[in-house]
Amino acid sequence: MKKITTYKIKSNIQLNPLIYKMILIGDTSWIKKPGQFMEITVKDAYLKRPISICDYNEKELTIIYKVVGKGTKYMSTLKKNDSLESLIGLGNGFDLSLLKEQLLLIGGGVGIPPLYSVCKEALKLNKKPIVLLGFRTLEDTYYIEEFKKLNVDVYVSSDDGSIGEKGNVVDLMKKHNFNDYDYCTCGPLKMMESVYNNSKGHGLLSFEARMGCGFGACMGCSTKTKNGYKRICKEGPILDSEELLWED
Repeated sequence: MKKITTYKIKSNIQLNPLIYKMILIGDTSWIKKPGQFMEITVKDAYLKRPISICDYNEKELTIIYKVVGKGTKYMSTLKKNDSLESLIGLGNGFDLSLLKEQLLLIGGGVGIPPLYSVCKEALKLNKKPIVLLGFRTLEDTYYIEEFKKLNVDVYVSSDDGSIGEKGNVVDLMKKHNFNDYDYCTCGPLKMMESVYNNSKGHGLLSFEARMGCGFGACMGCSTKTKNGYKRICKEGPILDSEELLWED
């Protein structure tokens, strides 16, 4: 189920040069699973901006976004008590019942935020998540301490070795012998494909796509799977590793 609703901004703070964290107050009852997303109305833009949901409770939700264009630049200028219209309750979310008790949460760049609520949900289900976070440099990092506060093991990599272990999240998988674990992953497409190719476990992968409507009507974000075409905004953004077709 989806709904257009208006949220009041509780806070909008900068986490690093390009990443912002916004907390919104309002109706969150339409969010049923971690990994769902919302589409935000931005000033002077025809299409809404899809943003993953980082965390939520009964009264508020948290989003983390990267400033990459006019829409997200506009979002970064919003202040406390400003209003933000959004289409909420989108996507299928992560079904953690499909995965074993011990699992990996593998995130890179702006794919990290939804894994925070996945981690909290996994702990509620008495699963044992291990978190792998990949960044380009120390300057790009965020939310490492928030994951650690959940009392889970957190491994960090960076391309240049300026924080954590030098390399990427797949290097972490290999070095620490995590290749057999089930996993949830979200991040750049090449990163997720590499995770898929180097893991023997069952995976749930969160995909990004250019979206028109955000709820499956326009078919603009369709992708081919072993089970036919699926809409990333509707049947996704979470797809099962067993149904994926990687095309060059």
